[in-house]
Amino acid sequence: MVNPFFKNNGPFEINKLLNSINVTITQNFKKNKIHDIKDLVNSTNKDISFFHSKKYEKQAINTKASFCITTEKLKNLLPASCHKIVVDNVLLTTAKITKIFYPDSINDNFDSTVKEITKTLLKKKVKYGKNVLVGKNVKIGKNCLIGHNSIIEKNVIIGDNCSIGSNVILRNTILKNNINILDGCVIGKKGFGFFPNNKKNYRYPQIGVVIIEDNSEIGCGSTIDRGSISNTIIGKNTYLDNQIHIAHNVKIGDNCIIAGQVGFAGSSTIGNNVMIGGQAGISGHLKIGNNIQIGGGSGVIRNIDDNNKVMGYPAKNLKKFIKEIN
Repeated sequence: MVNPFFKNNGPFEINKLLNSINVTITQNFKKNKIHDIKDLVNSTNKDISFFHSKKYEKQAINTKASFCITTEKLKNLLPASCHKIVVDNVLLTTAKITKIFYPDSINDNFDSTVKEITKTLLKKKVKYGKNVLVGKNVKIGKNCLIGHNSIIEKNVIIGDNCSIGSNVILRNTILKNNINILDGCVIGKKGFGFFPNNKKNYRYPQIGVVIIEDNSEIGCGSTIDRGSISNTIIGKNTYLDNQIHIAHNVKIGDNCIIAGQVGFAGSSTIGNNVMIGGQAGISGHLKIGNNIQIGGGSGVIRNIDDNNKVMGYPAKNLKKFIKEIN
């Protein structure tokens, strides 16, 4: 899918691209051009990707990327068809390259194209409250409602039968059909990604989007960050309670129920039919399987296999947890 929210300034010659960020290369790649930067799974032979952790070994082995930023220890896990760019700090180098391709993705300045909905053609097809603002190229389906003081920024796509509450901000977001976004949500803002520095922190570009699938509901005051390289995705028929935070690149499956004040760190994947109790926390880069129940207040710091019930900190099998506290 072509990203409708951020302009890609590529293609770039790989030699010039790497030289521009002071990456030393021993091989001359002639005038090979790179069209985009993508994750290992979605890369094509026109793209550059990155591989920074052995957690992603399976994806690395099968990547179709022409070039990959990686480390000396990991380079041999990549296929022979992929040219290895070995650096000391993979994520920092990736951030610098992403910024060159997508310079507008660093900041989340307000959308200056918005107009009162009463001054757009959408006024004829949407039921709306007072002081609703809409940006350019917004698409809204049939039978939709938008509450008071909400802002739908440019290029956002909303399907049929969707209800957007009051005081909601949507940016860099695609909503499918039959979705309820309750009051006070902020969806599609940039994620909390940067590299600490004593003088000035280096911001990681966030070029992904938020995709919310059919028949889902997002509770009041919830915040869903857009993806950094890949997308943040909420599956079909998944219900989020109030005041939930979902960080960049998180993928939540179908038919999930998540209670209030749950927090998801970046790049974790949640399976189908998962139930999570209130105030639980899910650490980053984890894989939570299908048919999982996580007790309220739990801290999940390891992967969880399918068909499990866990609780506590660190989260462990429910029977074991109960036995330990008795």
